[in-house]
Amino acid sequence: MNDVSDNATQDDERGNNVPQLPEGDDPRDGIETYDTTDGVVLYDSENPLAWLKATHAVPLGDQR
Repeated sequence: MNDVSDNATQDDERGNNVPQLPEGDDPRDGIETYDTTDGVVLYDSENPLAWLKATHAVPLGDQR
């Protein structure tokens, strides 16, 4: 018989592998904006060439 662990029953033993921000860092600090004729563009100031494209605008207040 093979000794195989069942991952579905090990939730309490598994650590949180999601990267966490250090205490006190605000994730909004790296966000910059500029105005266009169509609206406002938000971008990551540390990686300005990283783009996301949306087919419609979503109010930021709805995302919290």
